[in-house]
Amino acid sequence: MPARSYDTLQGTLERITYVNEENHYVVARLQVSGRRDLATIVGNLPTVTPGETLKLTGEWIQHNRYGEQFKVEAFETISPATLTGIEKYLGSGLIKGIGPIFAKRLVEVFGIDTLRIIEEEPSRLLTVDGIGEVRLQRIRTAWEEQKEIREVMIFLQGHGVSSAYAAKIFKTYGKSSIAIVQENPYRLAKDIYGIGFKTADRIAQAIGIEKHSPLRVEAGVIYVLNELAGEGHVYYPIGDLTKASAGILEVDEDLVTQAVERLRHEEQVICLPVRDRTQMDEPEPQGVAAYLASLYAAEEGVARRLQALAEGGELPADIDIERAILWAEQTNRLHLAEQQKEAIREALIRKLLVITGGPGTGKTTILRCILQILDKKHRRMLLCSPTGRAAKRMSEATGREAKTIHRLLEFSPKDGRFKR
Repeated sequence: MPARSYDTLQGTLERITYVNEENHYVVARLQVSGRRDLATIVGNLPTVTPGETLKLTGEWIQHNRYGEQFKVEAFETISPATLTGIEKYLGSGLIKGIGPIFAKRLVEVFGIDTLRIIEEEPSRLLTVDGIGEVRLQRIRTAWEEQKEIREVMIFLQGHGVSSAYAAKIFKTYGKSSIAIVQENPYRLAKDIYGIGFKTADRIAQAIGIEKHSPLRVEAGVIYVLNELAGEGHVYYPIGDLTKASAGILEVDEDLVTQAVERLRHEEQVICLPVRDRTQMDEPEPQGVAAYLASLYAAEEGVARRLQALAEGGELPADIDIERAILWAEQTNRLHLAEQQKEAIREALIRKLLVITGGPGTGKTTILRCILQILDKKHRRMLLCSPTGRAAKRMSEATGREAKTIHRLLEFSPKDGRFKR
């Protein structure tokens, strides 16, 4: 696929018409040499201020409502070079302690050297009427903060990070952004929503991290396990994981094996022997599997909770179960398989039962028979599913109302807990 080509645009920022403080998305107007009308620019532009000269990289788009706009992918700030630009820049509220009035006074005293004086000889500001030690300290502090933000943005964009991601990175790490990205850019995938392994890997390559770096291989293994989890795999056999990771990362399998061992030692990955569930009488493990630590904790927690519920004893056997099963078969004009009958028996006496199986194995038939038997005995029943879609399918299959778990247990978003 050919590389995407972008346009460049340079001009003076006239005014900002909208800014989202959360993600620094900005809509602004730019005075561009040679254009009669102001250009509308949109994009993630943290720290930009009216009066600045901006060099923008992006593309022209046509908005249905607002017309032609320049969508910014990256930007560079060029210090204002005119007295009007400097005055507008300082008077914008960017620097605490300097408003429009003091901006005008500073430009009148120092002229085109105003920004250099603030940067290199700030004590000279005391010669300006109305600026004392307290205001001077506020100005110096605000100037340093803005400088840090600019340095971070310039560094990140210089290494191929879009302005949108750069804004997220600075919001997360602040003035430590450069040090963290240089030390381990793969932290971004873990710490910042929206930045995945592939984006972090591009940044890592841009700052010179080797393809075979242990940091990269470890992050790659975590990425592969997350991708597999998205496909429904809580764990994955070590051998298959090693091959998959080596292929995606384009490194030797030995490096992946070493990375998995380090991740295991750091308890980011849990490795356990597994047995073939279809051969439960086989005493020997069938191999070793790797879990993401979070998924292992989740699976183990669910298993412990289910076990505790299942050990609550049996329900009173006031139903002639065999007769009830025969009645269900006759009512539905079907012949139940022995495993289906066993599931119905267990469901009628256990406080908790898990019935599992692939499509077409008879789960819905079992559920319908259990409900019919309990209904015949005038038992109160409630049906629920994890999602609204699943609840709808359950209702269609049983002819009874089914709710989501959250609705059944009356989850309160305000309190963050279930009322039942």
